[in-house]
Order: sequence, then structure tokens, then C-alpha cells
Amino acid sequence: MNRSSRAIFLDRDGVINKTIVLNGKPYPPKNLQNLKILPGVKKTLETLHNKGWLLIVVSNQPDVARGITSLAKVEEINRYLKEKLPIDDFRICYHDNNDGCSCRKPLPGLLIDAAKTYGINLGSSFMIGDRWSDIEAGKLAGCKTIFIDYKYREKQPIKVKYRINSIKEAVKIILGK
Repeated sequence: MNRSSRAIFLDRDGVINKTIVLNGKPYPPKNLQNLKILPGVKKTLETLHNKGWLLIVVSNQPDVARGITSLAKVEEINRYLKEKLPIDDFRICYHDNNDGCSCRKPLPGLLIDAAKTYGINLGSSFMIGDRWSDIEAGKLAGCKTIFIDYKYREKQPIKVKYRINSIKEAVKIILGK
């Protein structure tokens, strides 16, 4: 199977980098100075990439539409992560809840568009996320889902294929070990 026929879609905040948790709810880092790559992420992504998986970050960043952060700050964080990690692409939704776009998770638009671009078989792919909307987007796209459960005090996914505590556990699931 070549690299472009299967992918691992990854949410950014909470999967690749640490979130800022306030009152049980996760928030993205405000800037590059607040960014901390989670333990095990680099090794995990390198292992998966070396095994032929396409790695694509799919992330909602509504704070841009809300005026809380700038597009430049989000793009700076993404550039830094791409320099440090073997990420093939970033697909970002900058819309807010009521914008009516098809790219905002829980809708699967970001995954479907990436699949068209790269010739990805979504049924052979995985979506890894830490929020219900990540898991729902993965399910709607036809991917297998892996939920990193941080026990946030918010809506939880109803049904997930795999529930783990950190991305390090995903390698065994994905590689079937």
C-alpha cells in the first residue's frame, strides 16, 4: 500500500500539542510561546510515517473568526509543528459554529477534501482526536476512530472504536500489534 492510499488524520490541540484546560474544557495555545508538543508525539508520528502512513492534521481554529487569535499566530504554530514533526499537511477550519461551512468538525469536510487531494481510502484510515467532534468527523468520513480521553467536562463521543490515554498507545492499534 503506498503512502497516499491511507492516512492518519490528527486533531492538533490535545493530540499533538498540550491544551490549556480551564474549568475542565480544553483551549488551544494562544501563541508559539505557549505551545508544548505532548510527550511521545514525535516518536509516534515518526514511526507511523516511516510505516507509510500519510499524516494530516485536521483542526478547528474558531478563535480566528472570533477575533481571539490571529490567523498569523495559528499559522506560526502550524509551521513550527511541521518543522519539528513529520506532518504531511494541515487542513484547518477557521470558521465559527454558525458559519454554515462543511469543514468544521463534527462535519467531515476537512477529511473528505484531503482524501480527494491525496487519493486516500478513508475506510483504511484513522482519525485521532480528543473531543467528540473529532470522533464524529472521523465516523462520518468512514474512518476508524481513536479517542484520546482526557476526561474533559464537556460532551463526550457516544461510540468510539478505540479509547486511549495518549497518542503513544495509537501505534499498537494502527500497526495491529
